[in-house]
Amino acid sequence: MNADDRGIDIASRTFLRDVVYGLSQSEKELQCKYFYDERGSILFDQICELDEYYLTRAEQQIMLDHVDEMAEQLGSGVMLVEFGSGSSTKSRILLDALIDPVAYVPLDISEDHLLKTASLLASAYPQLEILPLVTDFTQPFVLPNASRKPSHAAVYFPGSTIGNFVPEAAAGLMQRITRILGPQGGLLIGVDLQKEQATIEAAYNDTKGVTDEFNLNVLHRVNRELGADFDVDQFRHKAIYNPDAGRVEIFVVSNIDQVVAVGGHHFEFQADEHVLTEYSHKYTIEGFVALASSAGFALHKYWTDDRQMFAVLHLVNETA
Repeated sequence: MNADDRGIDIASRTFLRDVVYGLSQSEKELQCKYFYDERGSILFDQICELDEYYLTRAEQQIMLDHVDEMAEQLGSGVMLVEFGSGSSTKSRILLDALIDPVAYVPLDISEDHLLKTASLLASAYPQLEILPLVTDFTQPFVLPNASRKPSHAAVYFPGSTIGNFVPEAAAGLMQRITRILGPQGGLLIGVDLQKEQATIEAAYNDTKGVTDEFNLNVLHRVNRELGADFDVDQFRHKAIYNPDAGRVEIFVVSNIDQVVAVGGHHFEFQADEHVLTEYSHKYTIEGFVALASSAGFALHKYWTDDRQMFAVLHLVNETA
């Protein structure tokens, strides 16, 4: 067995452990990080192009309008580390504006998708060292060494992915980010803002059904990688906004009474039983700044789109 085989085995065991644990809870859940196999990553890219999915367009417009200010805030000679890089679409806007960047480190859990994107970036930016890192950024990891010493590291965390974490977990993740930032380092982060319920719910229930396919793809992945026997046609997508908690709650819902086998374990599902797959928290600027402050960050500057749908915040590490 070579090292690569061992890595695959470890990843599969972790996946199985997380799935069995989640489905064993009184309120079943599957972790949203497992959306992002290669197929899931492609589907998410399609979601970002949907008419209803305002988040990407609003964030891209903010980046285009204010990227020079953002680059100045981040400073020169930076190693830019992106959490959950995906296709690095918005990253290119930032990379084009950065002042003498030393390296770009895209982090993603989907290896195939990440490496393909990194190859494209290496061709587009031949003077910039591209150092892709396949990792779950919620777990400890070590940054790669750049050929040229950076003045500092900065983290770019776009797409409102921070909203997938409950506030306590979001604060914990941001605390871990402070540990990889130097005294000049900062966090440039995208946050979806609170707004009317109909607009939010439409973004997660598109008329083309791409979000349905994306959500249910996690069951296909469990079948394929863990040998489970989910009848995916007997589950459906559901996404609702919970205004009291300020978040979208996303589920796969069993259509019938059924039993599913996963890795030697059997799980009973009742008709209309909900399995949580994702939260997407929506914030006010003031609420997110308070959360960031609890993790050791101070607000330096923020930008919003014209309709106040989305915000990009530059936070500085007060613990350095």
